[in-house]
Amino acid sequence: MLAFGDSITNGGGELQWGVALQSWAQWVARGLGLPYTGYATDGARVTDVVGEQIPACVRRSAHPDARYELGCLYVGVNDVRALDWDAAAFDAGFREALTFLSERCERVLTVTAPLDLGRPRAGEKVRDLNAVIERAASDAGALVLDLSGFGARNLLMADHVHPTAFGQIAIAERALDVLAEDGLEPAVRPSTLISYETSAWRRLRGDATYAYRHLKVSARSAFIQAAVRLRRLSARDAAQPGRHEPRQY
Repeated sequence: MLAFGDSITNGGGELQWGVALQSWAQWVARGLGLPYTGYATDGARVTDVVGEQIPACVRRSAHPDARYELGCLYVGVNDVRALDWDAAAFDAGFREALTFLSERCERVLTVTAPLDLGRPRAGEKVRDLNAVIERAASDAGALVLDLSGFGARNLLMADHVHPTAFGQIAIAERALDVLAEDGLEPAVRPSTLISYETSAWRRLRGDATYAYRHLKVSARSAFIQAAVRLRRLSARDAAQPGRHEPRQY
């Protein structure tokens, strides 16, 4: 199995009830019983996939011409949250990445983004992102895992971007459902490979930690939104230098 993407696919992070935070793609590979090769990097955008991860795959692989049973691509979260979001440019890069995977993999799976993405929220741009992903996947014959409605207190961190350990497993479970419908049955379910214990005190501590982090994220979101509004007002005033000058009679 071969995977490209950003931090969501790269994985890594703190434990959740003692369960390690591993990439959803790694969980999919374990569920299918396939060796896993990942090139995802934190903060990656589609240009990083095309310009760095794919060349790294070709350059570093001991068998650069090898074929894979499954190729996975989950990218776009960082693109759509940026101020310079460009749907057309993303589409071109995304299609290039899908083409690379399609030429080397029996199946290709890609993923849409949750609509309630980020703080500040990415907003309606996420629908544009998902539309691009779905069209490109359809043209390439790739499977699509729809995460547009994904999100819950125990599945996403307070930033509403990064999955928790349980969130990564939930994504993997959904991905395996999509693959099973296409004829690739899992050997084992990731949810059966973990064990954990909780208590009232640990749940209370977890809720308090989440509330604190959510407050920090909300405060940062408000600051960013205020800064963006101020920048827009300054740009508008610069474009209309006389709009606040007193009238001459």
